[in-house]
Parts: sequence; structure tokens; C-alpha cells
Amino acid sequence: MPLGSPSQPTIPVLDVCPIVLRGRKPAKAVVGETFQVTATVFREGHDAVAANVVLRDPEGRAGPWTPMRELAPGTDRWGADVTPGAEGRWTFAVEAWGDPLTTWRHHAGIKIPAGLDTDLVLEEGARLHERAAAGVPSAERPVVLGAAEALRDTGRSPAARLAAALTPEVTGVLARHPLRELLTSSEELPLLVERRRALFGSWYEFFPRSEGAVVRAGAPPVPGTFRTAAERLPAIAEMGFDIVYLPPIHPIGTTYRKGADNSLSAGPHDVGVPWAIGSPEGGHDAVHPDLGTLDDFDDFVRAAEALGLEVALDFALQCSPDHPWVEKHPEWFHHRSDGSIAYAENPPKKYQDIYPIAFDKDMPGLITETVRLLRFWMDHGVRVFRVDNPHTKPVVFWEEVLADINRTDPDVIFLAEAFTRPAMLRTLAAIGFQQSYTYFTWRNGKDELTDYLVELSTETAHYLRPNFFVNTPDILHAYLQDGGRPAFEARAVLAATLSPTWGVYSGYELCENAAVRRGSEEYLHSEKYQLRPRDWESAARRGDTIAPLITALNRVRRANPALWQLRDLHFHATDKEAVIAYSKSAADATGSNTVLVVVNLDPHHTQEATVSLNMRRLGLDRHESVPVRDELTGETYHWGRANYVRLGPGGAHVLVVGPRPGEHHSPDAHDRTLRPSSPLIGGSPTT
Repeated sequence: MPLGSPSQPTIPVLDVCPIVLRGRKPAKAVVGETFQVTATVFREGHDAVAANVVLRDPEGRAGPWTPMRELAPGTDRWGADVTPGAEGRWTFAVEAWGDPLTTWRHHAGIKIPAGLDTDLVLEEGARLHERAAAGVPSAERPVVLGAAEALRDTGRSPAARLAAALTPEVTGVLARHPLRELLTSSEELPLLVERRRALFGSWYEFFPRSEGAVVRAGAPPVPGTFRTAAERLPAIAEMGFDIVYLPPIHPIGTTYRKGADNSLSAGPHDVGVPWAIGSPEGGHDAVHPDLGTLDDFDDFVRAAEALGLEVALDFALQCSPDHPWVEKHPEWFHHRSDGSIAYAENPPKKYQDIYPIAFDKDMPGLITETVRLLRFWMDHGVRVFRVDNPHTKPVVFWEEVLADINRTDPDVIFLAEAFTRPAMLRTLAAIGFQQSYTYFTWRNGKDELTDYLVELSTETAHYLRPNFFVNTPDILHAYLQDGGRPAFEARAVLAATLSPTWGVYSGYELCENAAVRRGSEEYLHSEKYQLRPRDWESAARRGDTIAPLITALNRVRRANPALWQLRDLHFHATDKEAVIAYSKSAADATGSNTVLVVVNLDPHHTQEATVSLNMRRLGLDRHESVPVRDELTGETYHWGRANYVRLGPGGAHVLVVGPRPGEHHSPDAHDRTLRPSSPLIGGSPTT
């Protein structure tokens, strides 16, 4: 409603946040996640105003309203932290009202000591307390009525009469049951509360066909199967991962099949690209016969579940020239002037073995088929999907598909692989994707990390949940290519502690960093085009793995609720550009938890720096000193406002501030025993 219109309320409530697409889509939270509701609230003159938040659960029941406070004096911007306690579609609204008792207390605090209008002021206060008592539960009403009586007790001094109305007991009752005038309410805004895995989790991506594969010179390669891939699951679970993500598992076309190293001429034994989906053996609802049968996939899912792992499946809405759709649904493809179907391109990349889908001719049919395919795999135990290139499909398509699935199955999680323009990435998150890939891979310097994480933890945190993959089969950043093992260690610490959800692609723990050529982010001998079996046991014996660090990071994440959330992130000053420091905090009924992280971003040199902590943001006094325990080494130090650190290349401290927290159970995670690991990464102790 425009300010100044005839029906504008006496006490306006404006600019309520969080709001997504002007309220057309819900803001997001997960069960137990605390977030802030803000609004602009003011009135004419100098009388006091107050505000509160009303949450309504999926049944429409209003919970106890949460009082708001002015965030900064004189700004008229009010806020309150709220925490939804169950999954479902909630609403929230901001109520604003005149607060006559606070106005009276202010005036009385000035006039009574000055002896101005004493009897009149005290009588006005008594009447206000009598009015307020009418809205107080009967058990607490005598407290407020007693204050009214004391204000009229002429046997006491005016100061004593006033003091009797300002006791903590009276103040507490009136805070819970205030006297409200000129009540105004904002419109109710939608809030979607999802399961906690939508916000917090650790992902591990691997190709089933590489696990257990046999590749020998002079002999045809033998791909791994779902059965051999299942043998890798205990090690993945032991590292503390929650989700195991598989690239497409469907039949692969032979027309224009890519060979090793993206060659355009495939040999007779080249296995092809899993994203070139479809052959005479089936399409998106079939499994590649080399991997096994659908029953074998079901066994794989059950084996993962027994270890506390969820299976995420890649959903790539594209196909090879051999997909059954090409003949059955020619209208789903763009035909060129010569009658041929255009293959996919992302210049300079060309994907001759893949046909993209055209959505302009039969979007309803494509929506129906997409929903059918997703529900097919849901029936086989898949509740998490990583969606390939969603930004190349219309937003309205995904809006319809995700709404259809989540209407009946709100626990299903969709991760958007949207390495594209920020507007598309944000919009996909707003219309329903539970998680999003981000630009984290390309943010490596201190300033760009700080700026980007401030954006993710504040501006978009109410609808965009980042998933920090440190690498993917497509992305081997120059920082990893040039930095070696220290770079892999530093990026793992950053991803695991900056974002509540992070992920690694298989081989990261071995610090695989050979690119196909200088300036390219493609892996040499990329697993997209060929089998890549790895000798995990030999690497572990030689110490050529950072799996112990990854294990420790996931253990720390599970034990510290501060790392389960996105919104309470604060960066602290350091006097070296190569050293970054930040903290995350969380509090609940069991207490508070703060984790402080310091990372040497330089993978080549030891760095010494002073970390200057914002003590107020840590809940500490300016000159206080507290114990901090490094969860990577087991060392305990005492830190205050200024702290000297010396960290080797890529080294880090992951410090729990204050007493070590009790044991916590992470969201949706099964209990698992993790190996202790200390020390794990380079660097000298803090002195």
C-alpha cells in the first residue's frame, strides 16, 4: 500500500524481509534454522512503538510471537530472530503497535524526579496498568494490578510508587503480555521449511564405472559395476560424507561418441561420455548394462543407506543421437535448415555427441516426461538430484517440475549446477532449487572470498543455499594446478567451514592436478571420457592422500552446530593478504558454539600474521582471553584481541572458542566413528 494513501495505517509496517520475488515465492529455512525477520516501523510524534513477528505453522496455528528490537537507534529498522521447528509451508507477518506503557514510563522517569504533575502522572500510570491487566493471564494478573495499587498508594513517596511499577517482575509480565494500541499487521509472507539436509551436508562424487575397473595395456578395459562401486562406499562413509553423488548411469550413445581425452574419433573400446544419454538399450529410465541391472542399482542404494549415505543422481535433460526420444519425439529437438539436429555447444566447447532439448514446441509434454523420470528414480530410493545445466532450460519449466515433485515429496532435494550469470543462478534458487553450485571455485583471493561470502551469507541467504564443490569433473582451477597439495588442503578447509554444504569430486583426496594443457580447467585423461581406476590403498600407505584431513573436517563439522548454518559468518582482520580469518557462531537451548578459522591462502610460502579479532562479534569482552582448541591438531591456546599465527603453505587453524562443545548429532546423519587425525596439514603452532 503506498505511503500516504487514505487507508495507510497509523503505524506503517514497510519493507518486510525476507521476501522472495515480491512474496510470490517463499523464503527458505530448514528445521531448527534461526533467521532474522526485519521491517521498517514508525509513527508520528514521539510516542513509543513496538513490533513483533508472528509465525504460523503449516496447520495455520500462530506460535508465541517474537518481540522485535530496533536494530540501530534512529533507523526505524526493526528485527527479530525466529526459529521454525517443523517442516512444511509456514507464513510469517510483522505486527506493529503503539506502546503506551513504554511512553508513560519514559515520561514518568523524567517528571517524577522533577516533581512535575506527580499525581496526574502516577494516576495515568495506574489506569494504564489496569488496562494492561485485562490482557494478562489470570495467574500473572495480580502482579500488574499490584503495580496499579502501588501507584495510587499515597502513603509512599512518589519515587517509591513509581519504583513499584518498574520492578523486574512487573516488567517481565508486561513484556510477555504488552498493552497494544493501534495494532497494524503486514501481509503474511510465505516461508518454506525443509529438512536439514537441504542446508547441511557433505557430498562425494565418483564414477561407478571407474571403481573396480581393470585397465591394462593391450587388453580391452573392463568397467566397474554397481557391485564393485559399492565396495568404495565404506571408505566414503568413513571420511564423514553424507551424500554420494553419481554422474549419469544410463546407456551411452555410440553416434559421435567421444574418445579418450575428448577425441572426436572413438575406438572400439572407448566408453563414452555419461552425459551423452541414450542408446537402443534405453534412455533416462534405464541403467547402462556395463554397470549392471536396475536391481543392482537398488542394491547399491541399500548398501549406501546402511552406511548412512544418501545417493544423489545426476539428472541431465539432454540425450545422444541414439536416444529413443529422437525418433519418438522429434518435436523435442531443434532441426537446422538441412534437417539435421543441432548438437550442443558452449563455445569454445563442442559436444557433438549430445543433442540439447528444444522447449518451445511441447513444454507440457516435456514437463510430464521429466516428472515421470524423476518419480521413477524416486521409487528406486533416490531423494537427491544434481541437475545438469539447468540454466539452459526455461525457468518456468523448472518452476513447474520442482513444484510438482515437492508438492507430494517435500524431502526431495535438487542441486542446481548453474555456472552462469548471477541473475539466472539466483532465479533458479528462488523458484525452487534447494541448493546451488556457486562461483566459489573461482574465488581464491582474500578480498574476493570475503566479498562473495558476505553476499552469500546475507543478501541471498534466505533463498540461495550454496554447495561449495572444491572441484568437479569439468573444473580443475589453476589454483589447484599450480598450488599442489597445500592448495588442495586450503581449499578443503575453506569449503568445509565457510559453507554448510560442501563437496569433492573423487581424486581430490589424491590431489590430482594435471590439466590437459596450460590455461585449461580440464583434467588430463579426464574421467568423463575414459575409465580411471585409482589405487586407494597404495596412496594411503604412501601418505599420498589428504583423506585424513577431509575426515577431520567432516568430524569437526558434525560436532559444531556453528558450521551447520550459513547466516552468522563474520570476517576478522589480518595484516597479511595471504591470511584470511573468519568465525561462525550458533546458539540454542543447550548453549552457544563458535568456530574460528584462520587459513594461509598462499600454497607456496609460510606466512606470519596478526589476527585481530572483533571480540564483540565473538561475544567476548575487549580485553578477554579465552582458550581455543585447534580441532585439526588437538593443540589448545589462549587467544585475545590480537594473536600471532605462523602457518605453512596452505596451513590452517580450525579453532573451537571456549569450552569444547558436547557431542552433537548432525542433521539427518547416522552415527559414524571417524578416525582421529592429528597433525594433518602444514604449519607451526600459534605462539
